[in-house]
Amino acid sequence: MNSNLTPQKIAKMIDQTLLKAYVSDEDFRAFCEESAAYDFKMVAINSAPVKKCREFLGGSDVYVGAAISFPLGQTTIETKVFETETAIREGADEIDYVVNIVELKNRNLDHIRREMKSIVEICRKAGVISKVIFENCYLTREEKEILCGIALEVKPDFIKTSTGFGTGGATAEDVRLMKSLVGDEIKVKAAGGIRDLDTALAMIEAGAERIGTSAGVKIVEELRERLAAES
Repeated sequence: MNSNLTPQKIAKMIDQTLLKAYVSDEDFRAFCEESAAYDFKMVAINSAPVKKCREFLGGSDVYVGAAISFPLGQTTIETKVFETETAIREGADEIDYVVNIVELKNRNLDHIRREMKSIVEICRKAGVISKVIFENCYLTREEKEILCGIALEVKPDFIKTSTGFGTGGATAEDVRLMKSLVGDEIKVKAAGGIRDLDTALAMIEAGAERIGTSAGVKIVEELRERLAAES
């Protein structure tokens, strides 16, 4: 384990997620208050509750992240652009959008390139962090390489392994592959199925600089307990 990794440092690598279909305002309030208390990097939510979560977070420095075209990515570029612009206007600090996997499978790479460029440019102009969700469980190695190549042209801030709603989540192997392809040009976010400290540490060791998880509290507390036991 990285000897310099503290509970505070790992918390600032975590995008704490609440992406369920049925969430009450009180659930969102409690989620935001807990996220602020742990000082996570970001709360990852669907785009509709962005404004209310921004309010619930109050004056904390926890970012609000909006998931765009989530979780399937099967909306038009124009729809994704509108959703992105609306989320930013309502207070989103970060945008995680899902690529159109169907067009990738069709090898319509112009569509993938235009989609990524459109969303990344909106984010860049607004000073908002952009993340591209690949959903690797549905992709071949060649398709992952293609997406990394397009990302190197467009330069989003992050490329991301998964939504957490597919047939599989993040793997250290995928994180290593993505990082080897984009190097220091683009950061990698691991998300999907990361539910404990050891899994999070494996992703960080593989090259992930951000962890998407609904188990952020558990991960931070596990690290705190482990460090206490070692001291």
